[in-house]
Amino acid sequence: MTPPKQKTLIEIFSGISDPRVARTREHRLIDILVIAVCTAMSGGESFTDCAEFGKAKYAWLKIFLELPGGIPSHDTFNRVFARLDPEAFRDCFLEWVAVVREVVGGEVVAIDGKRLRRSGSAWQRALHMVSAWATANRLVLGQVRTEEKSNEITAIPKLLEMLILKGCIVTIDAMGCQKEIAGRIRAKEADYVLSVKGNQETLLADLDLFFTDARSRGFAGLAAHREVTGDHGRIETRRCWATDDIDWLRRDHDWTDLKSIALVERTRTISEKTTVELAYFITSLGPDAAVIANAVRAHWGIENQLHWVLDVTFREDQSRIRTGHAAENMAMVRHLALNLLKRDTSKGSLRAKQKRAGWDTAFLQRVLTV
Repeated sequence: MTPPKQKTLIEIFSGISDPRVARTREHRLIDILVIAVCTAMSGGESFTDCAEFGKAKYAWLKIFLELPGGIPSHDTFNRVFARLDPEAFRDCFLEWVAVVREVVGGEVVAIDGKRLRRSGSAWQRALHMVSAWATANRLVLGQVRTEEKSNEITAIPKLLEMLILKGCIVTIDAMGCQKEIAGRIRAKEADYVLSVKGNQETLLADLDLFFTDARSRGFAGLAAHREVTGDHGRIETRRCWATDDIDWLRRDHDWTDLKSIALVERTRTISEKTTVELAYFITSLGPDAAVIANAVRAHWGIENQLHWVLDVTFREDQSRIRTGHAAENMAMVRHLALNLLKRDTSKGSLRAKQKRAGWDTAFLQRVLTV
């Protein structure tokens, strides 16, 4: 039996409802969205860039887009993205990710937030997005904005509800170390590794006391893992100790399916200066120190491979787009462009691929249809 044909990116995003009155639609919504994504993949940042990119690549775009009204103006891009329903846009994004994502058992999915610094103004707070990053697939899986008078604690459960997480290991920093969030992760048939800091004061004190005592006994009876890396004059040693001997902890702290606790010690030596950092974690995984250490280290991929790239390569923090829903929708355009470029297997940095996309329409078309 022949499997059903998967939808293409353009077919998926063609299903978004157009927010404009029918009689005012000189340009098709899908044409506007595709031009914006191609512009972001080519290093463009603003709605003016979208219009200029469209004019420069009109002959190529006309091959697969209808463009009945020619290339939209920068004002048209602004109005459309300001009015476009971000939830509908996000649903299409999630549908596309489900098509391209490969199933990887035990994949670490890191969840963290990022503020778009220049998206705010005197009358509105800067947009704060919470994203999920699949470390093996190197994909943004989804994103949710935090509410105006709220924080990541309320946004993370909404994001978890949208994602397919079965068999994954979800990592979240201390902000997401909440009993409700741990329960929701387990309900999605995934495991959690949660960082414990001062917002869980009693739990942190108990873990600190336990591991201080364990250290005095040479960590006898605890699973251990050690790895050393070095580059550019820096040497970093990471040690992890884990145990499931935590009946004493379960009596006082009711966390869903809590199985193990862990201590990660990072020792960094740069030139002659050495620093030591300790971090505590609770997890629904068994006391496999190597697996826990890998999950903790993989979590920082969301900072290095997502947030840093958005700021440096896509210049997200410099964007002053802020009208209506435009900032949130353009954040998703950048996530989509990043996913497409990351999926390309040719050599070169992301910035180099952006330049190639701007110069070479054959390369851009290959990335767009990957």
